[in-house]
Amino acid sequence: MAKSPDLFDTAASSSKGYTAKDIEVLEGLEPVRRRPGMYIGGTDERALHHLAAEILDNAMDEAVAGHASRIEFELAADDVLTVGDNGRGIPIDPHPKFKNKSALEVIMTTLHAGGKFGGKVYDTSGGLHGVGSSVVNALSEWLEVEVARDKENHLMRFERGKPVGKLKNLGPINRRGTVVRFKPDAQIFGKEAHFSPAMLYRMAKSKAYLYRGVEIRWKCATELLKPGAATPAEEVLKFPGGILDFLKSEIEGKASVTPRLFFGRTENKDGKGAVEWAVAWVPEREPFLQSYCNTIPTPMGGTHEQGLRNALTKALRAHGERVNNRKTASITPDDVMGAACAVLSVFIREPEFQGQTKEKLSTADAQRLVENVMRDHFDHWLAESPQDADKLLAFVIDQADERLRRRQEKETARKSATRKLRLPGKLTDCTRDAPGGTEIFLVEGDSAGGSAKQARDRATQAVLPLRGKILNVASAGAGKLAQNQELTDLVQALGCGAGSKYREDDLRYERVIIMTDADVDGAHIASLLLTFFYREMPGLIAGGHLFLAMPPLYRLSHGSKIIYARDDAHREELLKREFKANAKVEVSRFKGLGEMMPAQLKETTMKPGHRTLIQVMTPDDARSETEALVERLMGKKPELRFQFIQENAQFATDVDV
Repeated sequence: MAKSPDLFDTAASSSKGYTAKDIEVLEGLEPVRRRPGMYIGGTDERALHHLAAEILDNAMDEAVAGHASRIEFELAADDVLTVGDNGRGIPIDPHPKFKNKSALEVIMTTLHAGGKFGGKVYDTSGGLHGVGSSVVNALSEWLEVEVARDKENHLMRFERGKPVGKLKNLGPINRRGTVVRFKPDAQIFGKEAHFSPAMLYRMAKSKAYLYRGVEIRWKCATELLKPGAATPAEEVLKFPGGILDFLKSEIEGKASVTPRLFFGRTENKDGKGAVEWAVAWVPEREPFLQSYCNTIPTPMGGTHEQGLRNALTKALRAHGERVNNRKTASITPDDVMGAACAVLSVFIREPEFQGQTKEKLSTADAQRLVENVMRDHFDHWLAESPQDADKLLAFVIDQADERLRRRQEKETARKSATRKLRLPGKLTDCTRDAPGGTEIFLVEGDSAGGSAKQARDRATQAVLPLRGKILNVASAGAGKLAQNQELTDLVQALGCGAGSKYREDDLRYERVIIMTDADVDGAHIASLLLTFFYREMPGLIAGGHLFLAMPPLYRLSHGSKIIYARDDAHREELLKREFKANAKVEVSRFKGLGEMMPAQLKETTMKPGHRTLIQVMTPDDARSETEALVERLMGKKPELRFQFIQENAQFATDVDV
């Protein structure tokens, strides 16, 4: 009988090329440079600004601890960022474990080294992993730390995470504190990556709101600011009212359900933590809940947000029971927060975040702290003015009634609901009943629509052809909007309504994908559609449902090799990288989606896993800038567009058409 192969013998024979010399050990800060995404979430613009946040958070920790009252935050023209404080200064004496190194050098060159682990130096702090300063150092082309301590000034320089010489004593000085200057490394973030003055200014302003005792002095090189930009070159940021001042600025000019705002703060007694909050119910404005822990923004929420939701809901239910309102039992946290504009800030010891980027708080004690504190204060707030309490309760019950009505409507199967809807005649719908996993492609004209309908997956992909350029809703009146057939068809196809009638739960597709030609006309149509969704269906963008398809502009072929290029620059890159220098590559330019074979359109633009989609987002911290840009480029004043063209004409280039 033949002997069957021995699995273990085979494995043993194949492992000869894998030995101890193949095991690579990364020392110091090299792991950070090799895998920056593990520490700052990537190498994009958001990750770049995370470096600034880490250093600013360290200065804020000194302020919150009561050792600093002033922070300097300055952006120079060469992308060098300076963050200074008048705190205690980083220790510079020899570290007991590394006697040949100062504590400063250990902090800047060693992961998980810092003064925030034991809670003896900082009662509360944002940087708890001990990696912030060292990660910034590792990802900087160069970084300098200046420490004024015990009337002596010291300086140490690092390049790509490694010290350049020892700590230098610069002589006597009549101040104290720490100054960090650094330039992000283009090898990590790319040569085109630069700090955004607007993002840094918003970051500094939010920190000043969060801790009313601190003064942040913002400064930016004037050549970095665009003409007419909202970002100032210099400003002293100090807000005695704290986050209440922030909330008032966000809802200014909007009517709230109750004239009184619900706000308050508690002190950090016995190490239990402190809570500050400000809440208003403003139906005229998009609701939001911005939360922070130890001045660190938590855009993904967490346990502290859950505590706020529970506290408000329980207190309002209790009030409803006291006044014998039987509908009170149907209230949920979503009903209470449905039109709420709220800011929440907590200060706790040793918070637990999800990941180094600290976007979500997971500390269980934070929920109990916030819920207990806010429940007690909200009970008193409701009792102080029964009239306001009744107004708010009636408003929230209306929210609950509307939610229950929508749920009842959704219990009807999607198929029967579709038959009842008057859907546009040009819509080719998908066959799947539920919206999950479905998508609708908004395409330019019947020709492109015909190709898209043949290329689609019938089960999950719908196609709606639009006729040419739609109405510019930013410059048109409400009457024209109501009379526009293309937009009426679009709203009917999506099924979720528009404006104040928008209901995300009624959206018939999970993704809405704008798919236009890869040329100037296509970009114009996409801009008009984006403006429509931004103005009339902002919830569609906020819910993460809107995308832009990226069809190719060129087809490159040589023999059996076929590659598609997005634009002129991508075409030149592929010609150099994918083909030999003397190869006769056939380059064909697509005149539009309608000129593409359905198989080509499917493979390049519509098939999941093969296509490229860009998700459309509007950052919560950039609402005013986004609104100003839309108004400038798409609004009723042509002179603003003309000014923009004049300012940016130097960047335009001739293209082949």
